[in-house]
Amino acid sequence: MAEKNYYDILGVKKDASDADIKKKYRKLVRQFHPDVSDDPDADNKIAEINNAYETLRDKDKRSEYDAMLDNPFAGQSGAGGFGGFGGQSASGGQGGFRWEDIKDQFGDGEAFGGGGFRFDDIFSAFGRGARGSAGGQAGSRTQSSGFDQFGGGFGAQDSKGQDQHAEITVDLASVYSGDDYSIKLNVPVRQPNGSVEYENKTLKIKIPKGITDGKQIRLAGQGAAGMSGGKNGDLFLKVKISHTSNIRIEGADVYQTVNIAPWEAALGDKINISTPAGTLGVTIPKNSKSGSNLRLKGKGIPAKQAGDLYLTLNIVNPDISSEAATKAYEHLKHAFADTAINR
Repeated sequence: MAEKNYYDILGVKKDASDADIKKKYRKLVRQFHPDVSDDPDADNKIAEINNAYETLRDKDKRSEYDAMLDNPFAGQSGAGGFGGFGGQSASGGQGGFRWEDIKDQFGDGEAFGGGGFRFDDIFSAFGRGARGSAGGQAGSRTQSSGFDQFGGGFGAQDSKGQDQHAEITVDLASVYSGDDYSIKLNVPVRQPNGSVEYENKTLKIKIPKGITDGKQIRLAGQGAAGMSGGKNGDLFLKVKISHTSNIRIEGADVYQTVNIAPWEAALGDKINISTPAGTLGVTIPKNSKSGSNLRLKGKGIPAKQAGDLYLTLNIVNPDISSEAATKAYEHLKHAFADTAINR
């Protein structure tokens, strides 16, 4: 009998559940796939792992195999295999490993990353890379993105390359008007010999007017290279909107804090304010309080359904740096001596 039985090969106990066996099998396939493993014997190990799983995943075969283990003199087929259980050879001969078998073993509707299963995803799931980031300086029209860990995936023959994801930072003004940006990527390119090399590439991107924070821009064919003539994957850029500290964004609505003088708040006044929607003339209502909002309908992000712009008033007292200013405040104090203030 072989030195290792099928349970030893998969690293599970003899009473392991079907779910545990499947989980361990998938982990080992990812670990020893020849395209990712440095183990010089990876091909043989994958064949051995696959052969063991073929038996243990089948209820009847597993039952017969367990009986054989209990009787070591029955069914022995020489070192390296058991009669009636594949007899898989390292050279990939009869009963040997075939990558086509993976389709059957993962054809139960489960995908590694969740969601619906597609056969084309099998190998790419083994080579899924880390997400890059295209975050540059706020307001910069040229940004850099390191895609050094993009995983093109192994891909089935003629399969589409892996989709990739990154983040791009754009300023709020660009969102209001639409704008052109450029990003620099280090992208994986499939070579004629099947290897992948990384090349620097500059892409010009049109920022759609009215796009909101967190939305994605899809660049078709700019993801990882396909296999054997297959199409490239797509690149999805998640938009992050940069803005000044006195602004916050909620969906398509924009909130901007505006400083006003005490007399503008008390007497009411018309002032010009620089906003993301441009310079706007705004009338401050008489007796305005700090923290109150002025709503400018439709002046938020010009999305499909335009948002509103809310101006949050902040009363700022001027510095008293002269005798005249001091006297003015003393006069104001006397003038409003009967005013009751809730504290």
